[in-house]
Amino acid sequence: MQELDELDQQLISALRADGREPVTTLARRLGVTRATVNSRLDRLQESGTVLGFTVRIREDHDPQSVRAVSLIEVEGRTTEDVIKRLRGIPELQTLHTTNGGWDLVAEIRTNSLASFDRVLVQIRSVEGVVNSETSLLLTSVLR
Repeated sequence: MQELDELDQQLISALRADGREPVTTLARRLGVTRATVNSRLDRLQESGTVLGFTVRIREDHDPQSVRAVSLIEVEGRTTEDVIKRLRGIPELQTLHTTNGGWDLVAEIRTNSLASFDRVLVQIRSVEGVVNSETSLLLTSVLR
């Protein structure tokens, strides 16, 4: 993976705030040309640093959404295999390795409690997952 310089980091930060911001506005904000922004975006996408652009919805405008954080314990040295299987669950928004008592942390988003229950069953049935603890996210007070 290539190292990100300060301009790359500023560009990524701006895109996190508004992934639809026009290139001309980004260029003006960053003090570079449009061509520079375009070439940086192309390079970041080609390298796999930027995987895509998405829509973020305010939780209060998506009241049916069920969000949770799941802490996952993995058996022995099966972490890589477990990660590969968990990547196939579309309701997992993020997946992180961690230290401490848990091996993985997953953020889950579904559109109903029934779907949420099915996702938990899927996670717990992955070979190599030996334990999990999941907490529903109620209100986001800081993002």
